[in-house]
Amino acid sequence: MFPESRPRRLRRTPALRALVRETALAPSQLILPIFVIPGEGKRESIAALPGVDRLSADLAAELAAEAAGLGVSGVLLFGLPQDKDAVGSSAWDQDGPVPEAVRAIRSAAPGLVIATDVCLCQYTSHGHCGLVSTDGEILNDASLPGLARAAVAHARAGADLVAPSDMFDGRVAAIRDALDLEGYGESVGILAYSSKFASSFYGPFRAAAGSTPTQGDRRSHQLDPANRREAIREGLIDEEEGADMLMVKPALPSLDVIADLSAETDLPVLAYQVSGEYAMLKHAAAAGAFVFQAALLESLVAIRRAGARATITYGAIDVARWLA
Repeated sequence: MFPESRPRRLRRTPALRALVRETALAPSQLILPIFVIPGEGKRESIAALPGVDRLSADLAAELAAEAAGLGVSGVLLFGLPQDKDAVGSSAWDQDGPVPEAVRAIRSAAPGLVIATDVCLCQYTSHGHCGLVSTDGEILNDASLPGLARAAVAHARAGADLVAPSDMFDGRVAAIRDALDLEGYGESVGILAYSSKFASSFYGPFRAAAGSTPTQGDRRSHQLDPANRREAIREGLIDEEEGADMLMVKPALPSLDVIADLSAETDLPVLAYQVSGEYAMLKHAAAAGAFVFQAALLESLVAIRRAGARATITYGAIDVARWLA
């Protein structure tokens, strides 16, 4: 009890604070998302996501090499094709933006972990994660073969991890079976978007990817933000189906789920600091609410403190520089 107990003694100097710090942040715990477009030498700014650009494969490879040089462990690629159709057939085009970027990055940064987003929302004309019936119903089972084909196409290009983000039932098992059948059972892992909530924080991403649905409702397959136990159950289901890593998304509104899922599984649990979280910090800092560097670092430490093994963040390169 006070006055014998004085916790402030260990906060008195920077050296003391560093000595007893419980949670550490390192570049190796970061993954950089990259939006990839067709072409060469192309860069497109994203108004809704300050400081983030859409890049052609050659420029994406340069950015990935820069990240690797700073100690960032990996990249997560999102493909933005030129042509879209109702079934998202460009998702499994072996010469599409993601396979092309995988090959370019593998050449430019051989040791970098390359993960690829597997979903149909960027590739479909209607913007949904899978097929849609004539009456507007989002189809679960009929969408699984397309997701599996996309994952195999990314594996053939050289991806280390495929990351299904659709949240359809059974998609991890379908992708695992397809990868194993094609000979990637030992070489390609699955980073499952396991606890992905139907969140308003995805707005800037949808603007960046052109994946805002023209109809329907993604709440039919993404998690209700009110459901904590269901989010854990989803993660454990993905583990049973063959996932190698689990992801919680968005990160800061889901710190309780990150902690709970980390306690329930032996698999690595990752978190995605999504576009809306990152843009919110950017805009608030621009308005003078706080210093961006301090706020971003604090948010990433909180995500780590909750139990995330690594964090996907658009600020990975900046953070790696600051930590250096």
